[in-house]
Amino acid sequence: MALLHLKVSDSKATVQAGWPDVPHIPQQTQKEMLASTPPYMRDARSKGSPSMGSGAIWPVEESFVKVKPFKIPEHWPCAYGLDVGWNKTACVWGARDPLANVTYLYTWHYRGEAEPSTHAAAIRSRGEWIPGVIDPAAQGRSQVDGTQLILSYRQLGLRLMPASNAVQAGHDLVWQMLEGGQLKVFENMDDWWGEYRIYRRDKNGKVIKKKDHLMDATRYLCVSGIQLMTVEPTRFTKSLNSTAVDADVGY
Repeated sequence: MALLHLKVSDSKATVQAGWPDVPHIPQQTQKEMLASTPPYMRDARSKGSPSMGSGAIWPVEESFVKVKPFKIPEHWPCAYGLDVGWNKTACVWGARDPLANVTYLYTWHYRGEAEPSTHAAAIRSRGEWIPGVIDPAAQGRSQVDGTQLILSYRQLGLRLMPASNAVQAGHDLVWQMLEGGQLKVFENMDDWWGEYRIYRRDKNGKVIKKKDHLMDATRYLCVSGIQLMTVEPTRFTKSLNSTAVDADVGY
């Protein structure tokens, strides 16, 4: 790669350089160094690309998490995480490869200032059979109000369950999944990536609660939604179930 010079001031400048720009490091040594570097840090160390920074909640390089969109196989179980608010309601869907144990975030809903019926219709359009999880205490609600919210969304046709809101444990789990290659995200999920790039803590270590709705939805999905994932009922499975019932009753 070519050296990148960035002027900071009249007396200062920064230079972005990668291992290929350093002639005294043999290629074999570069390969060994790359192999010993965690995958999510390889771009930062080998190419000089800016890292996520110490304040990032999940400091994992985008290139390690991004995948090209593909059609989700019918036998992969799915679920979604939902974060509700008037200014912005966000929902993210995940599908799990049961053989590789990798969850893929493949689509999303992101809209503000709309009634629950509008959000519910958008969510159902992705598949009414897909279960979801939501934090009943999100947006400052009491547990009672949160429970009522879940009931309201259920009446609108959603298969919704309360999620655990253990924030730090949830952050740790998502980070572990991202770092271990067990959570991948379609590269076309623009709103998700927009939040991911700015999702961080302030100087006191507190999460900056701005533009983090899809991040919260992702946390709910990983902590509580994966265990609820299910596959779409098909005519074939329905036929098998019907045949089994008929056999049991002697028809």
